[in-house]
Amino acid sequence: MKPTIVIYGSSTGTCQGIAETIAAKLGVGALDVANISSDIVVANDNLILGTSTWGVGEMQDDWYSGVETLKSADLTGKTVALFGCGDSDSYSDTFCSGMKEIADVVKAAGATLLEGVPTDDYSFSDSEAVENGKFLGLALDDINESDKTETRIDTWLEAIKPFL
Repeated sequence: MKPTIVIYGSSTGTCQGIAETIAAKLGVGALDVANISSDIVVANDNLILGTSTWGVGEMQDDWYSGVETLKSADLTGKTVALFGCGDSDSYSDTFCSGMKEIADVVKAAGATLLEGVPTDDYSFSDSEAVENGKFLGLALDDINESDKTETRIDTWLEAIKPFL
């Protein structure tokens, strides 16, 4: 696998825990987006980016400065995979929508965004992070569907590993 890092934004610790699980399964490091730098972006060919969703479908607060770092970097030739954390019961109309903001930034900066997971096994009413029947990455609801988290992570990692 080429140099890879998992970068996450987490306010309550849920997204951090998931990021650390993903990083451990891949044997790579995990970094809070509050500590991102251009040097870290340049040093890694693969970026696995995760955010929780807040407000009306917004990415986690620390990502606002993080996306500025991504915007200023040339992501041409880099591969990006996204994961998002949300609450499909209480926020069914914005479930994991925070991924959309990050997806738009990395695509505009020239990265190749890996395909996400189908929406079939999820219960939600709407999400900005859905295109053509798939999320823009891995969507997780560790609040209401924690029993599905591990399997969803494992299935997603098997799908993206050939591209990393």
